[in-house]
Amino acid sequence: MLKRFWPLLVIAGALAAFFAVGGPKYITLDALRDNQEFLKTFVNDHFFVAVIGFTALYASLTAISVPGASLLSIFGGFLFGLTTGTITVVIGATIGATLLFLAARYVFGESLAAKAGPFMKKFEKGLKENELSYLFILRLVPLFPFFIVNIVPALFDVKVRNYVLATFFGIIPGSLVYVSVGNGIGDALNAGQDVPLAGLMTRPAVIFPILGLIALSMIPVLYKKLSAKTT
Repeated sequence: MLKRFWPLLVIAGALAAFFAVGGPKYITLDALRDNQEFLKTFVNDHFFVAVIGFTALYASLTAISVPGASLLSIFGGFLFGLTTGTITVVIGATIGATLLFLAARYVFGESLAAKAGPFMKKFEKGLKENELSYLFILRLVPLFPFFIVNIVPALFDVKVRNYVLATFFGIIPGSLVYVSVGNGIGDALNAGQDVPLAGLMTRPAVIFPILGLIALSMIPVLYKKLSAKTT
């Protein structure tokens, strides 16, 4: 029975090791400011190694649910620019989220979902009827912590393919916002200025396009409900 929980033990051990070595102090804007010349030089001299290493790091930290992914996305924009930075962040986050999803599914299966209350039953029903749309909406809505959205679908019979697709495309808008910030903070870092991140995802220029995408993703759901009523 205990063998079933080995993924959780690995994640817990890796997370404990991350904090033990002082990992959080390296994912800060101060750390980026203090090491920007070294990091930029390394990226210029070893671009492909840096891209692969950053993607692997992002995936690893996402898989063990380390807080601060938004700051790591800013690092990606600062180091690689808008296009490459967004690609590395999205790929890294998708790989990490998928690994956590698979680990949660292996450990819990559908045991927790079977004991869930009425709300979760309604969620399960909607998820089964319009799996890809619901997963995409969960990724787009910036109300839920990223690691929660990584785990909850694992409690239900979600197809891995749909999970990966919804994660990859659903996190692009948010990732693009944070990578864009990272791509433009060089002058602010050099001047010792603060980079305002509070409420970033709820600013009108950000939230309105995301709401538009949510509305588009709801079209298949609404169409299916309307079709069911007319038949």
